[in-house]
Amino acid sequence: MQFTIREIKELTDGKFLFFSSDDTIKYVVTDSRNFLRKQNAVFIAIKGQNNDGHKYIRELAEKGIRNFIIDNQRFIEDLPENIIHGLNVILCHNSVDALQQIAFAHRKKFKIPVAAVTGSNGKTIVKEWIAQLSANVKKVRVSPKSYNSQIGVPFSLLTLNESDEMAVFEAGISTVGEMQKLAGIIDPESGILTNIGNAHQEGFSTIEQKLREKLLLFRNSSKLIYCKDHEFIDTYIHKLKKEGFFNKNIELVTWSLKPDGDSKLKITHQEITTAGRKVSFEWQGKTYSFLIPFSDQASFENCLHALLFLLEYHFSPDYLTSRMADLQPVEMRLEIKEGIHSCLLINDTYNSDINSLAIALDNLVYQGKNRKKTAIISDILQSGTNPEQMYSHISQMLRLRNIDKVIGIGKNMKRFENLFDKNASFYLSTDEFLKNINPDSFRDEAILIKGARVFSFEKITALLQRKIHATVLEINLNHLIHNLNVFRSKLKPDTKVMAMVKAFSYGSGNINVSNILEYNQVDYFGVAYADEGIELVNAGIRKPIMVMNPDIESLSSILSYGLEPEIYSFRLLNTLTDIYRKSPFSNKVKIHLKFDTGMHRLGFSLTDVPEIALILEKNPYLDVASVFTHLSSAEISDYDSFTLNQLTVFEKICKELKSKGINGFLRHALNSAAIIRFNDHQYEMVRLGIGLYGIDITGNIQESLKNVITFKTVISQIKEIEAGESVGYSRSYIAKKNMRIATIGVGYADGFPRKLGNGTGQVLVNGHKVPVIGNVCMDMTMIDISDIPANEGDEVIIFGDELPLSEISKGLETIPYEVLTNISQRVKRVYYKE
Repeated sequence: MQFTIREIKELTDGKFLFFSSDDTIKYVVTDSRNFLRKQNAVFIAIKGQNNDGHKYIRELAEKGIRNFIIDNQRFIEDLPENIIHGLNVILCHNSVDALQQIAFAHRKKFKIPVAAVTGSNGKTIVKEWIAQLSANVKKVRVSPKSYNSQIGVPFSLLTLNESDEMAVFEAGISTVGEMQKLAGIIDPESGILTNIGNAHQEGFSTIEQKLREKLLLFRNSSKLIYCKDHEFIDTYIHKLKKEGFFNKNIELVTWSLKPDGDSKLKITHQEITTAGRKVSFEWQGKTYSFLIPFSDQASFENCLHALLFLLEYHFSPDYLTSRMADLQPVEMRLEIKEGIHSCLLINDTYNSDINSLAIALDNLVYQGKNRKKTAIISDILQSGTNPEQMYSHISQMLRLRNIDKVIGIGKNMKRFENLFDKNASFYLSTDEFLKNINPDSFRDEAILIKGARVFSFEKITALLQRKIHATVLEINLNHLIHNLNVFRSKLKPDTKVMAMVKAFSYGSGNINVSNILEYNQVDYFGVAYADEGIELVNAGIRKPIMVMNPDIESLSSILSYGLEPEIYSFRLLNTLTDIYRKSPFSNKVKIHLKFDTGMHRLGFSLTDVPEIALILEKNPYLDVASVFTHLSSAEISDYDSFTLNQLTVFEKICKELKSKGINGFLRHALNSAAIIRFNDHQYEMVRLGIGLYGIDITGNIQESLKNVITFKTVISQIKEIEAGESVGYSRSYIAKKNMRIATIGVGYADGFPRKLGNGTGQVLVNGHKVPVIGNVCMDMTMIDISDIPANEGDEVIIFGDELPLSEISKGLETIPYEVLTNISQRVKRVYYKE
């Protein structure tokens, strides 16, 4: 987005309390902890249930934030003159309304098809599957995760950019009056209603009122997609249409399991197999078939909503059916884990309402086909219905599905226990259940753990989950964004950032890291190989992706997936033109020209410019997106003259390209170290890699960065050994005295190198550094804990906040890059954001 602060004042119908200059605004922030950059950003102070953004105005102003939108003047009145000086402060009637007004103004800039999804369940999955299915055909912008609230929807709209060809946003409500606002700012030309149920029913007097409120989203739409077999929905929609509720020209587009009906998409056959669900359907007089890798009813309905939507937007039926088998589960709420004593845990501890309970129970029945089935269920909160009727209905749901054992937790479950069969037991609280249950009583069962968050059912999951390989790599996404902002603070407002996520994002995992970076407005992604870029595209990443090491065999895939190759040789450039001419592609191909200015690895030279210009002139479909070089020694002050010479040569190359009529490209040369040390040479873009993860190889700003990655394991066993006894393979360590040693669950197969054995490496146990003894094994390592307190199961830090990665890499006589990228993918990555 881009508005001036004066334009924002007009958009929000506000007034200036203080005005300093007409700043250009590109970013909107409501969370004071996640401020993107001081320049070009406005902080909107919003009062929520648990906090008030106005309280952080002074703190942010002292940090250099200049632009604010507020709806409570009291918090600004006591600011001292020295802080107020230079600020732009807009007072508006309501801060949430202001956010929505800015988002709507941004949305109006884009003349692309915009659709919306709402319903009681399935909104996020339908939206994400639309993105997965369309990834190779169009750039479809979708809401990040489940951003569907009064605040989430505006932020979703603000992610729209010029490369988007279509957008799908989800909208959720919890009470009357909310949808009218969301409908106004999304302004969808078409929409999908997934279903209607009792989730958040407490905000509505009747189910009809809730359905009517949700349908307000599509009041001015030209097309509404839904399942005709939901008779209540179908009847109510036709009633409203007859009453003139909708745009008079709205088209009701439906799918149905009844092949003799009037639905546009008719399901003619379906069957559940071991691979998922096979489906045949009729569309425009032809029959098509596909397989989805899911068998549950909810996934079946969700995929049909996505399919019908894309068919309506003229996606090829043959293409869509070929993509169905590749649909990936959307990580949201339900997890399937291995449990103790050969049990299977179905963990759904996010929420609990009647509809999601039905879906979870169906999943339990399917996943537990050959096992006893146990359901652990909490009270249903926020139902808005008669409690006795509701719990009677739950009892019937369990009985119909032949659930073998039921455990109810909560005051209402206990209150209505007489409604359930004799196979049920009840507890007032989760703690009471944990005190009275014997974990060994659960054997060879499929166990559904389904409860609202307030019941802390994660304690039950922890009790019943099989204890697996406890070595994990924790990635702190808050710290990642903090480090991004540290580097951004050193850039000019218009300098773009390419985030380097090659090599599995330096070992931290491509998709989760890329998602949070895209949400935080990085401009480009850089990957090493085409496969990495394709993975990001399939995961829904919409920012452009540069492939830095394209090989000849991958060029067709690069074109197919809309990736942008680095071109560093005439062989690569000529092969690309040959492939393009023989292909059905018609769009321009963005390329990135790499020049060698002294590193002597890959790249053209200055003398190659005339021939490059001739090739580009003959092939006008080639669009030079950027020109760049690689600095070999930006972190080493002894080679500063060499680095400056590289930059001088690079500037000559760019000047020569422009003299040959090649214009409009971005220039970039600076990596993480060079951003710190050669800040005057930002050009139009920089490449940020290892610095994102809190590692400053120059040492100049290390104190400003935060550690992102923590590699940890646990003590598996503790032993007492006597002097003269050996430890590990090859008897490489002989105890010189009686010792207490521990075996920890990490080895060289996990990325803990053998070179760290025999005293070279250290780990952290309970705040104490202890040495590695003996040879590092494939899956285990031994350490000396003779002088510290420690117990089996205690946490062991391999590197993290208190034992920096730099110490590990120094002991290995290598660089942090190598250590991070060698961490095995068998090590589970755990992402968290506070």
